[in-house]
Amino acid sequence: MAKEVREFVRTRATGRCEYCRLPEAVDEWPFHVEHIVSRQHGGDSEIENLCWACSRCNLNKGPNLGSIDPTSGDPVLLYHPRKQLWSEHFLMDDGRIVGITAIGRATARLLGMNSSSRIELRRRLGDLGEL
Repeated sequence: MAKEVREFVRTRATGRCEYCRLPEAVDEWPFHVEHIVSRQHGGDSEIENLCWACSRCNLNKGPNLGSIDPTSGDPVLLYHPRKQLWSEHFLMDDGRIVGITAIGRATARLLGMNSSSRIELRRRLGDLGEL
């Protein structure tokens, strides 16, 4: 991927994972330019199909386009950072990312957003006013 494209995606995301909102400066692993719709599903490398993702979210998402809402058991599409607003699907509660819609719940579960280490890290960032 061209360096200019990578930097554009990173800057657009203000250096935060577009799924879990973690700032890249506090993660131990490099962030990825993620294909929202994977190439195997017909996604391309155009700028509107790319987002900035921490390695955990990117690897957990893989090529998935959808998952199961843990509340209803219904299949739903995953959160799409270019087409949806984060605040319409998630909220932050004491370091925990809470899905407030079926899309938010399914995405948070599939991407493993609420591991104990990530919750603790987000709590510390919140205490410092950095989240």
